[in-house]
Order: sequence, then C-alpha cells, then structure tokens
Amino acid sequence: MFNEQKALDHIEFLQLLKLTDDFYGQPFTLLPWQHEIIWDVYGTVREDGRRQYQYVYIEIPKKNGKTEMIAGIALDHLFNDAPGGQIYCCAAEREQASLVYRAVKQKIEQDDFLNKNLNIVDSKKEIHNPETGTFIKVLSAEAYSKHGLNPTVVIFDELHALQKRDLWDVMTFGSGAARKEPLYFVITTAGDDPNRLSIGWEVHEQARKIRDGELIDDTWYVKIYGAPEDCDIYDEKIWYEVNPSLGVSISIESVRQEAVKARNSEGAERLFRWLRLNQWVSLKRIGWLPITMWDDTEGKWNRTDLIGRDCYVGIDLSTRIDLAALAPLFPPKNGEDWRFMLEPFMPADSIRERSERDHVPFERWAADGYLNATPGDVVDYGFIAARIVQIDRLYNVKYFCGDPWHLEFLRQLLPQEIQRKFIEIPQTMAGMSSGMAELERMFRAKEITHEYNPLGRWAFGNVAIQTDGNENIKPMKNKSIERIDPIVALINAMAAAIRLEPKRSVYEQRGIRVV
Repeated sequence: MFNEQKALDHIEFLQLLKLTDDFYGQPFTLLPWQHEIIWDVYGTVREDGRRQYQYVYIEIPKKNGKTEMIAGIALDHLFNDAPGGQIYCCAAEREQASLVYRAVKQKIEQDDFLNKNLNIVDSKKEIHNPETGTFIKVLSAEAYSKHGLNPTVVIFDELHALQKRDLWDVMTFGSGAARKEPLYFVITTAGDDPNRLSIGWEVHEQARKIRDGELIDDTWYVKIYGAPEDCDIYDEKIWYEVNPSLGVSISIESVRQEAVKARNSEGAERLFRWLRLNQWVSLKRIGWLPITMWDDTEGKWNRTDLIGRDCYVGIDLSTRIDLAALAPLFPPKNGEDWRFMLEPFMPADSIRERSERDHVPFERWAADGYLNATPGDVVDYGFIAARIVQIDRLYNVKYFCGDPWHLEFLRQLLPQEIQRKFIEIPQTMAGMSSGMAELERMFRAKEITHEYNPLGRWAFGNVAIQTDGNENIKPMKNKSIERIDPIVALINAMAAAIRLEPKRSVYEQRGIRVV
C-alpha cells in the first residue's frame, strides 16, 4: 500500500530546512534521487498504516549530499516523532558520527522556530526535544557499553569503516523490538575491503541480494549507486549514473580532473574507482594470484557429488596453537574440472581471541561450518585423525600428502591401512613448485573449481611467494601477512597428484575446443 500524505509530510518538512557547509543558507530542495528515497521509504505502508521499511540501505559515492539528507531525516524524527524517541547517529569513529550531528545543529541554528524549541548540548553531542523527550545522540564503535538502548531511529554513517561488527550487532539485533516503527538507516560509500571480511561488506551483500531478488525481505529498502567492475571507468555517462548529484554538489570538471589523474597513476585509479565510482576494492595481490581468480572458479557442485571419487588429501599441520588444514583434491572425471574442498581446524579456546586480535571473523566461520573448532587450546590431532578416517570412508583416497616434519605424530593415531597411504611432500622449491605452477595454470584456465568457503578465499588472498633464478616458486608463511595453511594443504595435494595421476590427453580432460 502507499500513503501519499505520509510521504509528503516528510518531504515538505525537509524542504523547509536550509543546507549547510558549502551551501550554507540555501534552501534544502531535494534532488530527484533524494525525493525518490523519501517518497518510497515513508509512503510505503502496511495494511495497519505502519511503515513497511525498517531497514534503508543507501550506498553512494562521496560528495553526493548524503550527509545533508540524513541530517534532515534525523531532525525530522527529532521534531515530529511521538514522545520518547531515541535517535542514534553511529559510525566507526566519534568524529565521523559527529558529522551528522553538526549538520543537524547547523540546520537548527538557521531556523528561529527550531532553535527556540530544541536544546543543543554540544558537550555531549546531543540534541533534545524537551516537549516530547526525544533526543539525538552520537555513538561510536565502543559498542560494549551500548546494551539496553531502545532506539526509534538508528543512523549508520559510513558503515564500511567499521572494523568490528559489535556496534552493528548491538544496535540492530532486537534493540528496537519494543518500538512500533523502528528505522535503521545505513548510508555509506563502498569499502576498501579486499578480503570481504567487514560488517560493511556483509551488509552490502545482504542488501544487494535483496535488491536483485536473491533474498526476499520486504522490510529492506535498497539503493546502490555503483559502477560494474568491468565497465569503462572513463565513460562520463557512467559517472552521471553512479553520482546522482553530479552537476549540483559535484562539478563535472572536478571529476574530469580526477579521471586524468586516474589515467596516470595506479593509486589514483584505485581511489577513483572506490570514491567516485563506488566500487568495492577487490583486487588483492600479495605475490601469487589475484583474488578474482578464486571468485571466478567457485563451483556449482556439492560434496555429495564427489562421494566415492578418487582423491588426494593435502595436509598442513603447521603449529598446534594455530591453523591446521586438510584439502581433498579430486581429479577430473568424464570431462569435468578438477575440484577441491578446504577443511581448516583451529583450537576452540582461541577462536574468540584470534577473531578480536586479527579482525578476522573466525567465530562466524566456525558457526557457519567453514572452520572446524577442535577441543581445547591446541589443535587436537585426534580430532583431525577422526576426520581423516571419515574422509577415507567417503572417498577413494589414493594418498594423504604433507610435510614430513609434522606428519609422524598424526600418522600414529590412524589405522594401518590409512598409514600406508601417507606420502611426504618436502616443503621446498623442489617439493612445492610444480604443484603451485599447475594450480596457477588451472586457476587461470578455469580448469579447477571449489566450493564456497570464505575462510579459503581469505587464505588464498594471503599467499606470498618466494622465487628462485629458475622461476620455481613456493609459498612463504613467514612473508604472508595472514595464515595460508589451507592453501598450503591444497598445494601439497596437487604436488602429489601431478606426479602420481595417470597422464591424460588435454582433450580427454576438457574436450575439443572449436575456434
């Protein structure tokens, strides 16, 4: 249902306000994109007359007037909502959260009636409506002290900048359950997040899937202004499409100057894509392969498709206080591609500490089944041995392959028939280069696929390499910024497979290609 009068009430209030900063004192005339959002969000109602949308997600490049709009919305709710409202402006840092507060303050100071009826408390970054008891308050990411709030409106400015998810979780999970029409308003630019680990990326993906119909949730309203990664970034038509305020709050000449810098500098191009075209930065190179190769080779199969198939299981045990991993690798069958899975292990007692210390969501990955939590504070080899027995029963394992320095203790925990399948892969140039080279060839040719695994993706992007004068390569754990153990396990599996698998014709593996 749609209630035009409700939408008009909000639009008319906003357009009584004045602009701030560079446009201080000018009337706040809504631009078409702003008008559309306010019209849709506040006019779309359920049968009982309440707002349909509880979550509003707006992703837009910088300098398009998002702060003006969100400040007007906050002020609208402060002045017009029912008594007892709580409006929170949230951001990663207090200074960022204060931007909306300052814009609201400037709007109030330009209106005699509002200035007379609202109280500004600068020392606390709060604004109060004494008649209704409603207030606006600034919150930053120290979320541990925010339990017990009962917000009516929560505004997240630049969600992509949050390093930890606590503030988002505290402010959205049940916090407004007692309110009739809670509103969670996210307005952000894209993020510089190559690992796809941030809460900003998580919410972006949820919003995108709702927009594209992959998820159904009629409480979300989504607008994403962003250019496709494969577009011509110098096409001015695209600039206008993703910057709806271009020509008003942003001059076309300034964007043209930014584009010239982008043509002449890789760093400037990256900033142009991120801040002007609103693209999530995704090309992470630390020495081996770009992360897009992982994304482009996600398979459409599931584990049940592989039951009974031949496989090689790579093992990387690393240290007993950190990650360990298994990597079952399946040679092609009936013209299919190579396929692999990754099974990482981490001590359960250290997962929370590692998540907080490294800003990596190990807790979520464990809850979602992408990380096996072994009992205690060290990696339990007995737990891994039990999983190896299961894998051996499910698949036709030819060999278990790994670093000889770490295999012996694990081998002793297994039945004799499995022990006989263990082979050693020296962690040297000679032992690993052929496996890495073949994996690189397969990733580039898209002759290998894997199941969805965000921890595996993270590890894939972390790999740094060492080379010698003969172009041999090996992964370097001491040069990689983060853990790479699951990928080392995969390399061990491939190093064995290319030596021990019967040689096949390339046409048998992929069929004849017609040019």
